[in-house]
Amino acid sequence: RKPAVVALALIVATLASQTLGGAIAMAMAQFTKPDALKWVLCVGFVGLAGWSLTAEAYEEKNEKPMRYGVFGAAVLAFFLAQFGGKAQVAAVAMAAQSKAFLLVVAATTLGALVANLPAVWLGNRWAGRLPVDALHWIAAGVFALLAYLAFFGGGARFGF
Repeated sequence: RKPAVVALALIVATLASQTLGGAIAMAMAQFTKPDALKWVLCVGFVGLAGWSLTAEAYEEKNEKPMRYGVFGAAVLAFFLAQFGGKAQVAAVAMAAQSKAFLLVVAATTLGALVANLPAVWLGNRWAGRLPVDALHWIAAGVFALLAYLAFFGGGARFGF
């Protein structure tokens, strides 16, 4: 009922989640050989392609709002929902291979927001009309393309 507040909470939570994922990846990159990182990146993207073809379950819970209000409850809920999610795994995979931490965090945050913000604004009115299966296949194709580029070095010009 408050899409602007929920959208702002989504932006804050996504940025925090992607930053955390990128930071973890940069720390991992300090202790891993570049060749191993290439394989981790490729396998990670192939895994994300497969994972994109699975539907994420949604369970509505009738819980009392948190004492931090709609914004605080939404930030916490979105952060926890994204923790270990596809976008964060993508951030970890790309940041581990790339030296462009800010670019990776910005790109994965933007990608997650492009995927999620329309749901906040359109809500249930349009959700049933979206071609969800086609969107899952498109996402899987993008991740497969990224795996190909990472494996064959085609992503070097883009920073991964």
